[in-house]
Amino acid sequence: MTDPVARLLPWVGPEGKPCFLVSDGTGYVSRVADSIEAAQLGAAADLTEEALRVLAERTWTPGEIHLLAVELTASLIDVRRIAESRGARLSAPERDPDVSGTGREHPQAMP
Repeated sequence: MTDPVARLLPWVGPEGKPCFLVSDGTGYVSRVADSIEAAQLGAAADLTEEALRVLAERTWTPGEIHLLAVELTASLIDVRRIAESRGARLSAPERDPDVSGTGREHPQAMP
């Protein structure tokens, strides 16, 4: 059994606040969250393909583009929440002396 960690869940509470689960990641709610995340990622992939198709055809109406933007925004919010949740659950790597803390691994190589 692993140590319990806080997991940002892929849904919000009744007041729109984030929901968290503290567990070892093996329980029922964790499995439901995994299932919802998988569905959200699948929907994002489908929506991306649809967006590429619509944009390639160049025959859209302003209403279609608006709806596409609304759907892409909602999907991006879901995917960002999943990335945030999964990133928070990664174990922190040991400090690398080559990393300056600026987000650049080799700052001298950057202009």
